[in-house]
Amino acid sequence: MSDAPQHRTVLHVDMDAFYVSVELLERPELVDRQVIVGHPGSRSVVLSASYSCRRLGVRSAMPMSAAMRLAPSATVIEPSMGSYRRYSARIMDIFHEVTPLVEQVSVDEAFLDVTGSLRRLGGPLEIGRMIRRRIHDDLGLPASVGIARNKYVAKVASTRAKPDGLLRIAPEDTVAYLHTLPVGALWGVGAKTAAVLARAGISTVSELAQTPVATLERLLGSHGSHLYELAWGRDPRPVEPVREEKSIGAEETFATDVGDDALLRRELLRLAHRVAQRLREAGRQGHSIALKIRYEDFTTTTRSRRLVQPTNSAQAIREAAEGLLDGLGPRPQKVRLIGVRVEQLSDAGAGFQMSFERRDGNWRQAEEAMDLVRQRFPSGLLRPATLMPPRRGKDTEG
Repeated sequence: MSDAPQHRTVLHVDMDAFYVSVELLERPELVDRQVIVGHPGSRSVVLSASYSCRRLGVRSAMPMSAAMRLAPSATVIEPSMGSYRRYSARIMDIFHEVTPLVEQVSVDEAFLDVTGSLRRLGGPLEIGRMIRRRIHDDLGLPASVGIARNKYVAKVASTRAKPDGLLRIAPEDTVAYLHTLPVGALWGVGAKTAAVLARAGISTVSELAQTPVATLERLLGSHGSHLYELAWGRDPRPVEPVREEKSIGAEETFATDVGDDALLRRELLRLAHRVAQRLREAGRQGHSIALKIRYEDFTTTTRSRRLVQPTNSAQAIREAAEGLLDGLGPRPQKVRLIGVRVEQLSDAGAGFQMSFERRDGNWRQAEEAMDLVRQRFPSGLLRPATLMPPRRGKDTEG
C-alpha cells in the first residue's frame, strides 16, 4: 500500500485551556489559581478549565455542579465569546503567514500543511517553535504544537505535548511511537469502543495493530478497519484550507425545567436573533430550520423543516421554529433545553427571492439596522421589545 502522506509535514496547533487563557489576560491575579469558564448555574456545563482544575478531574462539558464538587475553590468566570472569536481570528492570521494550507478545526485549533514552507522558513521544529513564539509574544497565550507526517499523528503529538509544549514524531518513528500508546489514543475510541476492545483482550495500539482486520470488523463493523489503519499511522486526508460551516445554531439550558409555552416561545425568539445575527456576520443564509428539545428526563427530540426560500432573518427563523414546536403537540414533560439551528447554508451574496409579503422586507431592514447599531455600539443591549424585562410599575425607569 502506498503511504504518500509520509512526505508531508503537518502541524496540529492546539491552544491550551483557550477560554481560561484569554480570561487570564484581563485577570492576571488568577494566574496559578483554579479557574473554570462557564455559566455559574448548577445546570450549566464547563466550557474550559485551568490545568489545576483538570488535575482534580474537571473536564469540558462536565456539569457545573459536578465540577464544583471536584474543585470547590475554583473561580467561575462567565464566557466572553466575542473576545474568544477575536483572539481566534488573530491566531489564524499568524497561521496564514506561515502557509495558505490552514484547516481550522475549531475556535482554538487548526492543522497546517507546512510542506511547501520548509525551504522558506526552515525545518519542522523551527517552524513549530516560531509559531509558538509568535502566539506567545503577540497575544500572550500558550499553545501546544504537534508535528508529524499526517493529521492524525500530528494530533496525537500535540495532545502528548500539552500543556504549552512541542513534539515532533518523525516519519520513521511513527509506528514505533504509536505502538507505545493505549488504544484510547486512537481517534474514535471512546469508552464504549474501548470496553468492546478490552473484552477482546485489546488495550494498546500495538495489540490492535496485530489483530486481523476481519476480527476488528466483526467487533466494530467498518470502524474496525479504520482503526487498524490509524494503528499503523495511516491517514491519507489532506489539510483542507476551506471548512465551510454546515450549520449555525444556538441553544439554552434553563435554570429550571420549563412547562410554560409562552416562555418557550420567548426563548425561541431570543435564539432566533442570536442565530440570525451570526448568519449575517458570516454572510450566510440557510435553507432549513431545525428545532431541538430536551426534556427533564434528558430525552432529546429534533425536528427540521426546509424553507421555501433561504433566510438569515430572525423573524423567518422564529416562525419556522415555532411551527416545529407546535408540530410536536402536547409535551409529555417539562423542557430542560431548547435549541434552534439553521442548516444547508449558502452564500447570502447569491441573493434571495422577493416576497409579495411586505412585512418580510420590513423585518429584514429592521434587523440589518440593528446590526449597524451593534457595530457602532457593541456593548449596547439592543433587542426586540418582546425580550425586554417587564417593568415593575408605572413609574419605573428603565
